[in-house]
Amino acid sequence: MGGIPVSGARLGRVLVLAAASSLVLAACAGGGGGGGDAGGDVTSVKIGFMGDLTGENSAIVIPPRNGAKMAFDEYNAKNPKVKIEMVQYDSQGKPDQATSLITKAIGTDKIVGLIGPAFSGESKAIGGVLEENKIPSVSPSATNPGLASNGWTFWHRVVANDDDQGPGIAEFLVTAKSPKKAFVLSDDQEYSVGLAEAVAKSFEGKGVTVEKDKFAKDASDYSSTVTKVAAAQPDVIVFGGYYAQAGRLLKQLRDGGVTATFASGDGSLDQQLVTGAGAQAAEGAVLACPCNIPSADVTGPLKTFFDNYKTAAGADPAIYATEGYDAATAYIKAVESGATTPEKINEFLKTVSFEGVSKPIKFKANGEPENNSIFVYQVKSGVLKLLGPAESAKLEG
Repeated sequence: MGGIPVSGARLGRVLVLAAASSLVLAACAGGGGGGGDAGGDVTSVKIGFMGDLTGENSAIVIPPRNGAKMAFDEYNAKNPKVKIEMVQYDSQGKPDQATSLITKAIGTDKIVGLIGPAFSGESKAIGGVLEENKIPSVSPSATNPGLASNGWTFWHRVVANDDDQGPGIAEFLVTAKSPKKAFVLSDDQEYSVGLAEAVAKSFEGKGVTVEKDKFAKDASDYSSTVTKVAAAQPDVIVFGGYYAQAGRLLKQLRDGGVTATFASGDGSLDQQLVTGAGAQAAEGAVLACPCNIPSADVTGPLKTFFDNYKTAAGADPAIYATEGYDAATAYIKAVESGATTPEKINEFLKTVSFEGVSKPIKFKANGEPENNSIFVYQVKSGVLKLLGPAESAKLEG
């Protein structure tokens, strides 16, 4: 998922220099982020979690936050030699807030690692700062492909990117609906633009005629876009953004008489898409996600996760809950190995390999996950239903 576009991190060398002495002192003490005695023994470390926890798209970020917290709570309950404290940073998905918060996280809180940022725009904004300060990060949900092309060696994610998700959406729709024309939409957020471009490129590669339009994130009236889509009479419509915008867009499309199959990606995979559009307008909408959300009828490790999450969070697991848990588990395994400084944790992450709840977790040299499965969901009777992996899922109705 993405965020609001930004012209790169604006903290620069000021933060690097300001934080340097803190990090050096932390390393000398046996690892930043926690208490140690005079002899250098580390008794705790701090791992940050950054993302939209109170903003308009927070429903996408709260589940991975809950998953990460659950993993750390389970670990700490075993009374390990080195405990892990999760420090939360509510960026509201905004790059400028992320750049401000990372100053505190590195310079004051002395985190040794970060889960997140959750969205792509904020990830782009602070990735360079994390790299310069040698703080490892693992995002459970940022999907913009370009994040892996910055040469960052401290950056990782446990989720497939939009170059996997975009074709996954397009190829599924080509198989399911045999469209001759598609209309691909985005707003002006980093994630939305990237996913829409990936979808359009994939459609065009399969001989589908594509028309495009883009609108402002904060717009409330999409009548200009609706008019263009209605005139084009597409067979399928794909929107590359978040549920807050997708719900409004879908409602206005249906109110405007557009009946073509509507699809979107992981940013729209939340029940609030249905409430935003209205159950009638949302019915049949197709949603793709590089995430496998467990339901009550699963078995094995996913069933254990489902039950434990519901007890801990007071709700069923939702989007990226398992990915948040797996990102935290990667850090837990690093600390269990004896790595308590940012650089040692990062070295561990280069070779970490374990069977996660969401998928097998192992990172490529550029921080991308080895596993990149895409799953398809559909709104049926007002709720989101998992249809299965994109390559084998079948539309209902």
